[in-house]
Amino acid sequence: MGLSEAIEAFTPQLPLAVGFSGGADSTALLLACARKWPQQVRAIHIHHGLQSAADDFVRHCERFCAELEVPLVVRRVDARHASGQSPEDAARRARYASFQSVLQEDWAGEGAASIALAHHADDQVETLLLALSRGAGLPGLSAMPAHWRRDGVHYHRPLLSVPGAEIRDWLQAQGVPWLTDPSNVDQQFTRNRIRARLLPVLDQAFPQFRQTFVRSAAHAAQAQSLLQELAEEDLLRVGVPPVIAAVQRLSRARQANVLRHWLKTHWQTSASAAQLNELLRQVQACTTRGHHIHIKVGAGFVRRNNELLDWYNP
Repeated sequence: MGLSEAIEAFTPQLPLAVGFSGGADSTALLLACARKWPQQVRAIHIHHGLQSAADDFVRHCERFCAELEVPLVVRRVDARHASGQSPEDAARRARYASFQSVLQEDWAGEGAASIALAHHADDQVETLLLALSRGAGLPGLSAMPAHWRRDGVHYHRPLLSVPGAEIRDWLQAQGVPWLTDPSNVDQQFTRNRIRARLLPVLDQAFPQFRQTFVRSAAHAAQAQSLLQELAEEDLLRVGVPPVIAAVQRLSRARQANVLRHWLKTHWQTSASAAQLNELLRQVQACTTRGHHIHIKVGAGFVRRNNELLDWYNP
């Protein structure tokens, strides 16, 4: 699918906000959306403060939006990462918090509840390969969703099926310049190494890999959705907090699924594969009144509380 076809099929709630970095992908997305919905598109630029060229990016975005007659909000954030946190994760969290605040503060009352992001097929492939390299389960192999809702805001990625090269070719045909972020070629980041080293090799060996990888991620997302539905049904059966005997009546796979769901939805924590396996082993062995369970899981501990499982963060 090309960019024009992707935008033609895109039907968000209007008015629409576009995350605009000034790079090729977000420039193409903003331009295409502004042409399709005149006066109905806004732009948000996040100034991370991590590069010396960040102020130049802002000036470029201001000029481009002025030419398009698209309202622009620039939000400056502190995206420095905490100890143990990846720089990418810190920047991502700062971006989403900023998107939310712009809709609530700068455009309150305008009805803007949709944000479009410019991730494309290459980004989706990189995300899938990162997940594979980390031994991820279905949530990771689902890669990035094309649409999701967060804090009342609808987020869209309309270009997920469009290769990055096609986006740049389209933009060149429009005669529109874009910026290049120096951090995108810094190979200290795993994603950039995948982009620079693996994607060219895949292009040679499997020319259609973008389409097939994106399709595989969509299959994984569908399977994960079914597991989510099953987990919700099983959690109703075992209770909150879970009754140990009720958990034991499920198959091991369903035990893992429902306990993972319970930890995530009620305690906002996740178990590693080793932690979850040990928890399942202890649950299976819990057949006597005196059996003790106290296992490190995520940021806290799962323990036995009479006939129930409990989680706490000391």
